[in-house]
Amino acid sequence: MRNCWKWGKIRVWGLTSPSPSPTNRNSSEMGAKAKKALKKKLKKTSSSQLSISRSRNESSDFLPLEGGPGMKITQEEDEPIKNMATVLYIGHIPHGFYEEQMEGFFKQFGKIKRLRIARNRKTGKSKHYGFLEFENPEVAKVVADEIHNYLLFEHNLQIHLIPPERVHPKLWRGVNWRYKPLNWTEIARKQHNKDRTVEEQQQMIRGIQKRDKKRRNRIKAAGIDYECPDLIGLVQPAAKKIKFDEEDDE
Repeated sequence: MRNCWKWGKIRVWGLTSPSPSPTNRNSSEMGAKAKKALKKKLKKTSSSQLSISRSRNESSDFLPLEGGPGMKITQEEDEPIKNMATVLYIGHIPHGFYEEQMEGFFKQFGKIKRLRIARNRKTGKSKHYGFLEFENPEVAKVVADEIHNYLLFEHNLQIHLIPPERVHPKLWRGVNWRYKPLNWTEIARKQHNKDRTVEEQQQMIRGIQKRDKKRRNRIKAAGIDYECPDLIGLVQPAAKKIKFDEEDDE
């Protein structure tokens, strides 16, 4: 059986919990109002910040018509970075295309500041790569773009710009050095005909005999029946002692 009673102005049917007191109701209403006020303040502050940022962007794009403290128009971000590289790497250099030929070929594009081909320190032969520096960076860029993969004596030249921060401080060391080839024939002749002492002569003969013995053993191991001729001049006669009579001396 359902019971009905009145409590304040609320009619409740059945077994239900009593309604909240007036004090609790007022506190909940005050909390909801405070939350709504905070949300409105946050919206106002965000909208004001957006309007300020928009006005700043507009003021940076336009100057004031009447004199006033206008903001400077910055174009640094839009402008491309200027090319300051003047040094070129040149690879796949063919044989015969050396300093003089390279300078005569590349000076048609602009003034050359420095030129260097990597060479072997002992033989002086080219290592088939080098470096070239122009005075004007625009000329260097044109050469890198147009002469890259240029066919020269069946070699495709490989040309690349080197940024200034990657240029080694010792890159141009010995740029004006020219290799003077050694006359190895003259050096060998002097080494062979030099004056030797008796010990050096005997050491040379022992070396010749040792190499001759190895050669004979290889021929015998191969099953070849061959008698190698004896070396001439290896056996030197012993020094003779000359005795003088005392009568001849007198």
